[in-house]
Amino acid sequence: MHEATDSEPLPASPPPIVTVRGLVKHYGETQALRGVSFDVPRGDIFGFIGPNGAGKTTTLRILATLLEPTAGQVFIDGLCVENDTDEVRRVIGYMPDHFGVYDGITVEEYMEFFAAAYRILPPTRGVVVKDVMALTDLTPLKDRTVSALSKGMRQRLCLAKTLVHDPKVLILDEPASFLDPRARIEMRELFKELSRMGKTIIISSHILTELSDICTSVAIVEKGELVECGKVEILERKRWRADNVKIVLHEPRPEVEGLLARCPSVAAVRCDKNQITFEYGGAPGEFHKVLKVLTDREIPVVSVEHESKDLEDLFMELTRGDLQ
Repeated sequence: MHEATDSEPLPASPPPIVTVRGLVKHYGETQALRGVSFDVPRGDIFGFIGPNGAGKTTTLRILATLLEPTAGQVFIDGLCVENDTDEVRRVIGYMPDHFGVYDGITVEEYMEFFAAAYRILPPTRGVVVKDVMALTDLTPLKDRTVSALSKGMRQRLCLAKTLVHDPKVLILDEPASFLDPRARIEMRELFKELSRMGKTIIISSHILTELSDICTSVAIVEKGELVECGKVEILERKRWRADNVKIVLHEPRPEVEGLLARCPSVAAVRCDKNQITFEYGGAPGEFHKVLKVLTDREIPVVSVEHESKDLEDLFMELTRGDLQ
């Protein structure tokens, strides 16, 4: 068996599937984008987040070949969105924040129409439509008219027609807006399934609870400028040094404050009767050493709550809420 040596180079990371460089967009006197640059790794669920008016929709419309940038370049799967527009449109699937539907036809007819628009030939068109409707749980509704669908089902139908040509990259602008909680949960599960199938998914949203448990990378924009970008776990480690911890003891033990304060990964210890709170800045896998300080002295611990910061905390830390 061949063994790697120190002299052997590490395997190169795959190139990003989306590359955005120096993106600028003017609407008359308004500068909607101010030199935005980021990469989207292949296979990621990429959250593009920011306040309303931050430039999210403008950016996604440029990626979807629907707007021309004032300056800058965008490449998707090695194709330039301005010079290779037709080829890019075969690679991407775009779901806008607002969309129209044809109310007087059935769900299956709607899907057949878009399959024909993507030039999927009749011998395979029916199979493709059937498979996409099964993936998006629309099969039971195939004979229902579009006008009879709920808002959530219309959103799902729009996503289904976005998938009909099997795009590599999905560009979804506020895909869960106006959905009820159950529909949002179902939509998130569908995004996870699409990711497992190898799709790269770019999702814009200002509702961070939609994205916090599914995104692998994020870009945060405000007033047309990129504030931060990268893998979620790397950004969390980069930005935050401590998590908040609360320990409840069986009974008050005055010596606990001093014991914990001597731990190198513990700071800001506060005691309130039998409740101890502090900031833990060590590695997650080393937290047991903090508890061992207490258990070695037979101090009975009733519960431990570890409050990790999430994407919403990162967003609030990095943005000010200013409007353009």
